Amino acid sequence: MAAYLCPPAVIHGKHAVRTSQIVDEVRGRHPNSAWAPRIDGIAASTGIETRGWMLPLEAAVAPGSGSGLPAAGIGPAREALAGDGFTEQDVDRVITALEAIPAPQTVQERTAPAWSAVQSYGERAARGALQIAGLDAADVDCLITSHSTTPALPGLDVSLANRLPLRSDVLLLPATQWACIAGTRSLALAADLVAADPDRVVLVVIAEALSTTYQPADDTLESLIVRLLFADTAVAAVVTGRPRPESVLRLDAAWHHTLPGTQDLHRLETREDGTHFVMDRRGPRAVQETVTAMWEWLRLRYQDDPGSWHPDVLLAHPGGTRVLEYMEETMPDGWPSGLLSHSRDSYTSGNRGGAAVFDIMRRAYDAGQKAGSRAVLYAAAPGLTATALEGEWL
Repeated sequence: MAAYLCPPAVIHGKHAVRTSQIVDEVRGRHPNSAWAPRIDGIAASTGIETRGWMLPLEAAVAPGSGSGLPAAGIGPAREALAGDGFTEQDVDRVITALEAIPAPQTVQERTAPAWSAVQSYGERAARGALQIAGLDAADVDCLITSHSTTPALPGLDVSLANRLPLRSDVLLLPATQWACIAGTRSLALAADLVAADPDRVVLVVIAEALSTTYQPADDTLESLIVRLLFADTAVAAVVTGRPRPESVLRLDAAWHHTLPGTQDLHRLETREDGTHFVMDRRGPRAVQETVTAMWEWLRLRYQDDPGSWHPDVLLAHPGGTRVLEYMEETMPDGWPSGLLSHSRDSYTSGNRGGAAVFDIMRRAYDAGQKAGSRAVLYAAAPGLTATALEGEWL
C-alpha cells in the first residue's frame, strides 16, 4: 500500500475566541438553564481556553435581518389581533413590538459567510501544501476535499479547481460527509489511488467552519458543550506513490470500522436557523468500541512480533478527552507513555473535526519526530465509523 505523505499545511481560524467569552454569552442568554450554576466547571473540564474561528463570535450570535413578526406579514397579523378584540391602538403597539424583536439568523445568513471563508482558507491551505511539497497546481492529478459543516453544490473541489487553478483533467473527489474521519479516510483513499498509479499526485484539502454549529437559542447541555469544543481549521497535504525529498511519512496499511445502529449518536441537523450538531451522551462509549477494535487490528497485524512492536507516536482524533483517557488506559502493556502528547496538545485549542489529524501530524513534524518512528493515525466520526492508518516516519 506504500504511499508517501509530505508535511501538511495548517491554517487556523484567525479570530481567537476565548472560553470566557463563550461562557459570558451563554450565561447572559440562558441564565435560568438547569446547567447554568455549573457552567464554569463544565467549561473548565474541556481544557480549552481559546480556539480559532474563521468568523468572529459576534457573527455567530448576531440576530438575523428579519423581525419577530410572523412570516405571513403585517396584514394578517393585524386581522388576527383585531379579531381577538384588540383596539386599533393596541394592534399598533403589538405590531411595533413584534417588528422590534430580531429574528434568528436564517440558514443562508449563517452558512453563506462561512462557506466563503471555507473556500478562502481551503485555497490557502492547498497552496501551502503544494509549496511544502515543491509542486505546482499543474502537477496535481487528483483532488480530495471535505467540508461537512458548510454544504454546497458545487463544493470545495470545484471551487479549488478554479481558484488554484487545476488542470481540466484532474480527478475531483469531494467527500463532504466524512466529517471527523476526513483526515484519515482521505489519506487511505489517496493511498489506494497512488497504489494504482505510483506516478499520481494527490492533493487532500479539508476546510471546516465548525463554528457554524454555534446556535445561540439552544439551551441544552449538549449544545453548551458543542459551543465550547469546536474550532475552525483548513488543512492540506500532498500524497504521492513514490518518495519525494519532502516526504515525511510512509503509509503502509489502512483499517476501517463501522458500528451498526449508532448513526443517531452524532449528527448534523439543518434547521431554519442553520446547522445544529446533535450528540448523544452514549457517543464516547461507542467511540471507545472502535478504539478496542483498532487495538485488535494492530495486534493481528503484528502478531509475529507482539513483544517488541509498538507505535512511537499516535496521531489520534477521538473527539474528546474521555476517549483520549480510554485510549491510554487500554493500550497494550509495555507501550511507552506520551504516545498521545501531540493529540492532547492539539485538543487544547479545540476540536477541529476532519482537520484534526493533519493538525496533530503537523505538530509531530514541527517537534522533530525522528525518522524510523512507527506511527498510527486514528479518527472516529458520526455514523459511527472509524479509520486508522499505520506507517513509518521518514
